[in-house]
Amino acid sequence: MSTDTDPRNRESDDDAAGALSRLAVRMSNFAERWFPEAFIFALAALIVVTVAALAIGASPASVTREFGDGFWDLIPFAMQMAFVAIGGYVVATAPAARKVIARIAAMPSSGPGGVALIATVSTLSSLFNWGFSLIFCGLLARQMARRSELNLDYRAAGAAAFMGMGSVWALGLSSSAAQLQANPASIPDNLLPITGVIPFRDTIFLWQSMVLAAIMIPVVVAVAYLSAPRGSQARSAADLGVDVHTAEETLPPRSRPGEWLEYSPLLTVLVVALGAGWAVQVFAAEDPIVAISGLNTYNLIFLLLGMLLHWRPRSFLTAVGKAVPTTSGVLIQFPIYAGIAAVMTRPTNAAGHAVADYITQAFTALSTVLPFSLVVGVYSAVLGFFIPSGGGKWLIEAPYVMRAANELQEHLGWTVQVYNAAEALPNLVNPFWMLPLLGILALRARHLVGFTFLQLLFLAPIVLTLLTLFSYTLGYTPPVVP
Repeated sequence: MSTDTDPRNRESDDDAAGALSRLAVRMSNFAERWFPEAFIFALAALIVVTVAALAIGASPASVTREFGDGFWDLIPFAMQMAFVAIGGYVVATAPAARKVIARIAAMPSSGPGGVALIATVSTLSSLFNWGFSLIFCGLLARQMARRSELNLDYRAAGAAAFMGMGSVWALGLSSSAAQLQANPASIPDNLLPITGVIPFRDTIFLWQSMVLAAIMIPVVVAVAYLSAPRGSQARSAADLGVDVHTAEETLPPRSRPGEWLEYSPLLTVLVVALGAGWAVQVFAAEDPIVAISGLNTYNLIFLLLGMLLHWRPRSFLTAVGKAVPTTSGVLIQFPIYAGIAAVMTRPTNAAGHAVADYITQAFTALSTVLPFSLVVGVYSAVLGFFIPSGGGKWLIEAPYVMRAANELQEHLGWTVQVYNAAEALPNLVNPFWMLPLLGILALRARHLVGFTFLQLLFLAPIVLTLLTLFSYTLGYTPPVVP
C-alpha cells in the first residue's frame, strides 16, 4: 500500500499540479495579450448603449442630453467607494498591521500551504473591507515570499491575495450594491421607486447569503492549494525579477520645530475620541445593522481606525498619499457608468420606452422559461467582463433587473445578492481590480490571471446553482420607499 511519503504519490501530485500550473500560465498570457484596459470596456459599453437607444427610436438630441445630465450623478457614491479603498489601504499599512502580517507569514510550512493561507485571509478579510483585503494580502504575499525555504510560487501567492475580490467580497459589509440599496441618499431618484430601501438584514445578512459565502470560501482555498505549483514548477519572486527584501519605508525623523504636531499623537487622540463619541451615539440611536449599513459611517470608522493605528498624523498622511492613486479607476470610470445608466433609463422613443424597458421585457420573458436568479446571475457575470465595477454596474442593471423582480415577485434583497455573488466572478479574469494589488506585488496581470481563471472554472457552476436553489426559499416583499 502506498503512503503520503511514497515517491510515486509525490510525483503524481507534482504532475497534477504542473498541469494546472501550465494551464494557468497559458490563460494568463492569453489575457495579457488580448484584454484591453478596463476603461476601454466602459467606453465600449457606453457606445453600445448609445447605439441601442438610437435603435429603439430615441432622438440623438435626447441621448446626448441625458448622457451629459447624468454624467455626474454618481459623484457622491464614487467618492464613497474611493474612501473604501483609501480606508482599507491606511489600515493595512499601519505598523500594527505589519506586525500581524509578519506573524501570519511565519505560519505555513510549505509553499502550497502558504498559498492556501493567503487565500483564507483574503476571502475572510474581504467580507469586512475589500480595499483592506487587497492591500493586506498583497503585503502578506510579499512577506511570505521572503521565506526561501517555502519554495513559494509568487504568482500563485499573488492570485490567492486577490481571491477575496474574486469571490465573496460583495457578500460582505463593503458590498457596493448592498451599501447603495441600504442608503436612501445614494439611490438615484429613478431607482428608488423600483427598489425601495433594502437594509442589510435583507441582503448580506440573509442566511442564504451567509451559507453561500461559507461554501465558497473552502472551495477557493482548496483550489488555491491544489493549483499552487510544486517543486521545480514553482517560480519565486526573484525568478520573476521582484525584490521582496527591500526595507519597509519608515517615518523620517523630525527635522524642524514646526513639525512637532505632525509627529505628536496628541491631535490623533483628540480626533479619534471625537469620532468615537459620534459613533457611540449613532449606534445607540438605531439598530446596529442599520447604522453600519451607512457607507459614510462605515468609511469614517475605518479612517479613524487607520488614524489611530498610524498614531502620528504624518504617518497617516503618508499612507493616504500612497492610497489615492489606487482610486484613479473608480474616480474616472464611475461618471462613465452614470452616463451609461442615464442613456439606458431616460431617453425614450415614440412609444415612451427606454432601452431598460426592453431589457426588462426580455428578462421577464426569459424568466418564464429559466429561473429568474439564474438569468440574473449569468447576465451579471457576463456584463461584469465589460464593466468591472460592483456599484457602477449595479446602477446600470438595477432599473430593469429590479423592475423584472417586482413583476415576477422575486425577493428584492436576494436579487441584490444574486447580482453580488455573480458580479464578483468576472473579477477573476478582468484585471481592473487587480491594479492596486499588482502595484504592491510588482507583477503584471498575466502572472495572476491564469490562476484566478482556474478558480472561475470551479466557482461559476457552484455559485449559479446555489443562487438558483436558494431563491426558492424566499418570498416577495414590495419595495419600501421612505
